[in-house]
Amino acid sequence: MDNNRSYNKPVEKEYDERVVDIARVAKVVKGGRKFHFRVTIVAGDNNGRVGVGTGKAGAVPEAMGKATKQAHDDMRKISLSGTTIPHEVIGKVAGAIVLLKPASAGTGVVAGGGVRAVVEAAGVRDILTKSMGSANILNVVKATMAALDQLRSPEEIAAMRGKPAKELTPFWERKKHG
Repeated sequence: MDNNRSYNKPVEKEYDERVVDIARVAKVVKGGRKFHFRVTIVAGDNNGRVGVGTGKAGAVPEAMGKATKQAHDDMRKISLSGTTIPHEVIGKVAGAIVLLKPASAGTGVVAGGGVRAVVEAAGVRDILTKSMGSANILNVVKATMAALDQLRSPEEIAAMRGKPAKELTPFWERKKHG
């Protein structure tokens, strides 16, 4: 029952893929309930690119294939500042609110569940996070992606403001370079 679907084909590049959530979902039909599985996967190259995918199917492996394909197609580039993020940011999706704060080198990833999966797959090594509001893991992952999408490098902001990039570097970088 291959049906030649594209999600069954092998993927060209090797990515860091993490299964964030596997949920059994039900559709109520005339004869009762019809169950399917919804899988949420985060894929990243550990170097500033990350994507999220969800797949739904009657069996978990099929749903994982669909989710992986969607995650690879959804890959987005995010701005990193060394091993952390350039600035503090808040992402909101539905009732989930995620706060991401840059951290100094050696702090590690202080995050839980879905947020940890997304930031580690993106290649962030030092970050402080807080997940507020809803604990729905799918919305938390989407809120984390929304927050990462808002990130801008100091060079981008400097160009928008018409200032030199040196004025907008984070304070911990200014200490190093004088």
